[in-house]
Amino acid sequence: MDRTKEVKIPSSLYRAIEEKIEGSNFPSVSEFVTYAVRKALKELSGYREQLSEEEKEEIKDRLRALGYL
Repeated sequence: MDRTKEVKIPSSLYRAIEEKIEGSNFPSVSEFVTYAVRKALKELSGYREQLSEEEKEEIKDRLRALGYL
């Protein structure tokens, strides 16, 4: 798995994200923030990240669970 770094956000923003992701497919605030930052980077600069084999398999598993594969 990729190494991680700590990023600080205001507590009020953290709580707002917790409320918004409740009942969603995001298991944690960290997962949501990672998704949102990747999406923002892609939109702003055409950034493309290479997915690891583990991440590719996780995506396939999620798509299977949703009935797409």
